[in-house]
Amino acid sequence: MPTPDTLQRFIAKVEANAHAAACEEFYTENSSMQENQAKPRIGRATHVAAEHAVMSRAKSVSSTCVHPVLVNGDHVVIRWIFRFEWLDGSVTQMEELAYQRWEGECIAEETFFYDPAQRIPQKLATK
Repeated sequence: MPTPDTLQRFIAKVEANAHAAACEEFYTENSSMQENQAKPRIGRATHVAAEHAVMSRAKSVSSTCVHPVLVNGDHVVIRWIFRFEWLDGSVTQMEELAYQRWEGECIAEETFFYDPAQRIPQKLATK
C-alpha cells in the first residue's frame, strides 16, 4: 500500500511531465500497463521506452491530476487530464482514469480507461 507521501511524489512527478522518470521510480520491474482492453505492456523498461517515444513527438505536454485521488488499500484510482501539443501543430487533450494496484511503494499493475476518440489529434484553430 503506498503512503500518502509516495502518492504525492508520484503525482508531482507526472504533473512535472517527467513521465519516464515516474515509471523508473514508481513501477515494479515486471509491472504491467494497459490501455483500455488492449494487450498489456510488461516491464518497467518497456514503460520508460514508450514514455520517451511519446514525449519525443510532443512540442509540449500538460499533465494534471484531478483530486481527490481514490485509495483503497493497494488499489488507487487517479483521474488525469493530459494535453499534448504535437510537433506537427496538432493537439490532443485526454481525460482518463488510471486504475493501479500497488505492491508496497511501487505500481505493479495499471490500466488506463478513456474514450479512444480522444486520441485523435485536433488541428489548432488559426487566428
